Amino acid sequence: MHAILSYLSVNFVVLGVGLLAQLLFFIRMIVQWISSERAKRVLSPVLFWQISLIASFIFCMYGWLRNDFAIILGQLVSYYIYIWNLKVEKRWKQIPAFARLLLNIMPLMALGYACFNMQDTITRLFHQEDVPLWLILFGSAGQLIFVFRFIYQWWYSKQRMRSVLPFNFWVISTVGSSIIFFYGLIRLDLILIAGQSASLFIYLRNMMLWKNRPED
Repeated sequence: MHAILSYLSVNFVVLGVGLLAQLLFFIRMIVQWISSERAKRVLSPVLFWQISLIASFIFCMYGWLRNDFAIILGQLVSYYIYIWNLKVEKRWKQIPAFARLLLNIMPLMALGYACFNMQDTITRLFHQEDVPLWLILFGSAGQLIFVFRFIYQWWYSKQRMRSVLPFNFWVISTVGSSIIFFYGLIRLDLILIAGQSASLFIYLRNMMLWKNRPED
């Protein structure tokens, strides 16, 4: 009985971490959506990037607790693009220096730890009896597409030296989100299912706003 209670308590903690991250991701989309609806065009508010950074850090923790390589892969790349967007909007230095240092180095420290314990990391993330390799690769493909949207957003914004969420960002988001949604269904991951299904409407709405009034 004690072992069962201990297992359930750990699962509730993991679920809580995932729910918190997805709630923050959803809030960032609501912030972006409401700002864009008011302006009648697609905006890239600073608060969107600030919430994204916090949510990404927490979601990466969830991925590690869930032994989910697809989630970790997706967050590590986009994390530093969030920081870049805050820098280009001249909001990064408004964060206290010590907090900036922690935000910069903690993902790198986690990556270093994983590389230092490579054998354990490979076993933990890829050799899972209940998750076939093809499913890990399928989920990773969805995360790579999801990550590419922010690489594209970074490239697009860099050309203009300001933070922009272009039309193709939302197209890529829709494709990646659909794959991750089905991945979540197969893995019975309520966190992924809830997070992606809630965001799809906002992606489509931003595409409509772009069509009605392109940003430039």
